[in-house]
Amino acid sequence: MDKLTSLRAFVKVVEAASFSEAARRLRLSRSAVSKYVAELEEDLGVQLLSRTTRRVTPTENGQAYFERALTILADLDAADHAVSQLQATPRGLLRVNAPMSFGTMQLGPALAGFMKQYPELQIQLALSDEHVDPVQDGLDVTLRIAELESSSLIARKIMPIERAVCASPGYLKQHGTPKHPSELRDHTCLTYGYLSTGNQWKLTGKDGDHWINPPWTLCANNAEVLRDAAVAGCGVAVLPVFIAASELKAGKLRAFLTDYTTPPLTLYAIYPPTRHLAVKVRLFIDYLVATFARPPAAIDKRPG
Repeated sequence: MDKLTSLRAFVKVVEAASFSEAARRLRLSRSAVSKYVAELEEDLGVQLLSRTTRRVTPTENGQAYFERALTILADLDAADHAVSQLQATPRGLLRVNAPMSFGTMQLGPALAGFMKQYPELQIQLALSDEHVDPVQDGLDVTLRIAELESSSLIARKIMPIERAVCASPGYLKQHGTPKHPSELRDHTCLTYGYLSTGNQWKLTGKDGDHWINPPWTLCANNAEVLRDAAVAGCGVAVLPVFIAASELKAGKLRAFLTDYTTPPLTLYAIYPPTRHLAVKVRLFIDYLVATFARPPAAIDKRPG
C-alpha cells in the first residue's frame, strides 16, 4: 500500500465530503480514491468514513485521524518547500579542492566575485597538487588540470591550459637557444613530476611527435617552484602560461620552440554523479566557465 497516497486521498474525501469530488481534485478515478481509502482502513483496522448515498462523513476515529493527517501532510509540504528553496537559493557549505598554483593565482581572485553573488554560501577551499578522491574526501567540486582518465566521476571542461617551453635570457645566452626538440637533451631541465607522461616531454610539430627524456636537475610537483628556478637561470622548463605570464611579459623568461606544441591540458571541474546536482555546485561551475571563458591578455611567446 502507498500510505502517503492513501493518506492524501482520505484527507481530500473528508474535505470534499465526497469520493467523486475528491477524485476530481486529485485527478484520479473515483474507484482509485475509494481503493486508497479502503486500503488505509484495512491497514488501520478501523472504519474511518461513514458512507451514505448523499454524503461521506468521518467517524469519530476518522475525525481524529483526519486532524493528525492534516498536520503530517502540512509538515511534509513544508519540508518539500524548504528543500526546494535550498535548491533555488544556494546556502550551506561548498567544499572545493584545486591545484595549489591555480588556486592562488587564478581561483582566489575569481572566488571573491562568486562570494559576493552568493553571500549565504560558506566555501571551504583546500589547495593541493596531489590527486584527491572527491568521494572519499567529501568534496563537492574538484578542479583538476590534467588529461583525464575514464572514471565514474563527472567532469566538465572549464578551459584549456596553454604551456610554453621557456628559460631565462641569461641561461639561453650561456647555453644557446634550442631550435629543435632533440636539442633539449643537451640542456639542463626542470620537470614537473605528476604528468601522465611522467618526466618525459612530448613536443609536436610539422615534423611529427618528439619524445624527450630531459636530463633534469629539479623535479617538483609545483610549477611555481619550477618557474622561479627557471627565472634564476637553473634550466629549461615547460610551464603553464598562466603561471609564467608575468615573467614572460617582463622578459625574465623567454619562450622558444614555439612552432611545437605540448600535449593539451585542460582545467576540469569534477564532481560525483548524482541525479539532482546541487544548485550550489551547478552555479559554482557555471561561474567558473563564464569567468575563465574570457581570454587572458596575449602573451608574446616569440623567441626573444
